[in-house]
Amino acid sequence: MKYYFELIYYLWSYYQLKSLVDLKTGARAIIRQLHGGREFSSRLAGLGFSPSTEIVVIQNYGHGPIIVEVRETRVALGRNEANKVLIESGGEA
Repeated sequence: MKYYFELIYYLWSYYQLKSLVDLKTGARAIIRQLHGGREFSSRLAGLGFSPSTEIVVIQNYGHGPIIVEVRETRVALGRNEANKVLIESGGEA
């Protein structure tokens, strides 16, 4: 029964998360998970993306790259990369 509740909590928390591409310009969020391979995760970690880090969306036109500010640095991510960054929305900047 214990595992059942852990599974329910995991699924609930997973579906509360959004992708970085869902945020609009000016939105703030907290990074919760990086969904990708080891190379992808280590590359983003080198750029400052890690769980519990706050980010601000500087530019998101709905197509093309997304520009975010993470740890006082602006980083451009392709939409495919940004789609693999799961966040918890934190409101407007």
